[in-house]
Amino acid sequence: MPEELNNIDIQQLIEAYVLPWGINIVMAIAIFIVGKFVVNLLVNLAKKLMEKAKVDNILINFIGSIIKTVLLLFVVVAALDQLGVDTTSMIALIGAAGLAIGLALQGTLQNLASGVMLIIFRPFKDGDFVEAGGVSGVVEEIGIFSITMRTGDNREIIIPNGAVYGGTITNNSRRATRRVDMVFGIGYDDDLLQAKEIINRILSEDSRVLADPAPTVAVGELADSSVNFNVRPWCATADYWGVYGDIHEKIKLTFDAEGISIPYPQMDIHQDKAA
Repeated sequence: MPEELNNIDIQQLIEAYVLPWGINIVMAIAIFIVGKFVVNLLVNLAKKLMEKAKVDNILINFIGSIIKTVLLLFVVVAALDQLGVDTTSMIALIGAAGLAIGLALQGTLQNLASGVMLIIFRPFKDGDFVEAGGVSGVVEEIGIFSITMRTGDNREIIIPNGAVYGGTITNNSRRATRRVDMVFGIGYDDDLLQAKEIINRILSEDSRVLADPAPTVAVGELADSSVNFNVRPWCATADYWGVYGDIHEKIKLTFDAEGISIPYPQMDIHQDKAA
């Protein structure tokens, strides 16, 4: 009798606990494995669709990671639910933890959102010379959280995306051509038409200066100590600084050779002698 009783107890134990739990564990493992496979399939599909839409690779990887994390979380919850775990409280706990983390990382999340917007709208690209976030330099890398720029004196500066996207962005490299704005002053006793002819000649002799649009050379101001010319030629964006420096040098040398003065601010003081 005891042996038969033990056999009955073991059989009931197996039927009541071992088999149901075993089935649930196997089903949970199956849900996780199949769910993980489906998640990878969906993530790869989403990446291929974004690649066809010519979305930036940085954004593709970032969105793919978010999609994978969220879907895997659902798979884990489904597997735990199959084991009989109360997932309602777990979901609430995850939500509360997410809220707390979001508040703690508010600045980081702002940089993250700004990085996504910069990647989507692309106000500049690698290699552009821009003014953004209070810094001027060449963009070397556009990341999810920050931008790396190289200044003219070869310093590396890392700027948070929030500071860049939240302010004014000036892209000096976006357009194919650029106008070079310069001001040259001559003395009131100098020949104005001769000076204008010299400036026009120097501009026409420089092959980098574009004929269309034509350069502008016009008197812009009758200043206190000089007559100022506004000189505005156009050139390829890559030639901007070369044209700017060379034109200044040529005009100074030619003015000196032609006897045209470039006055500097000065003041005449007249003193009356006491009688």
